[in-house]
Amino acid sequence: MIIAPVRPAVSNRDWPRPPSCLPSSLLNAPPEGARLAVAGLVILRQRPGTAKGVIFLTLEDETGIVNVVVWRKIYEQFRRAVISGRLLKVTGRMQRAHSVTHVIAEEIEDISGMLDVLVRGQG
Repeated sequence: MIIAPVRPAVSNRDWPRPPSCLPSSLLNAPPEGARLAVAGLVILRQRPGTAKGVIFLTLEDETGIVNVVVWRKIYEQFRRAVISGRLLKVTGRMQRAHSVTHVIAEEIEDISGMLDVLVRGQG
């Protein structure tokens, strides 16, 4: 019989902090309001007319999805990355509301240039 090793739980002080990116599967580890970085492919951009300039991004990494909220001021600062980026790194604050976890964006970096490296399996 083969027994798989038990993976230790991640404590609130052990989760990766920026510039390291936290996988979406570990988004339950950081406390509310913690500053963290996530990265993933942009699978959805939404700008509802009723959201007063807020943009919602959905990123996907190898472990799941991440919901990102981009306020108007941040959008104006990182507009090019938000509009055209295919692979984004987002640094921001963790927010949990109604059993949904969001990252409130503070910085957005277009890292689409890394896609070639990832496709070749070198990343």
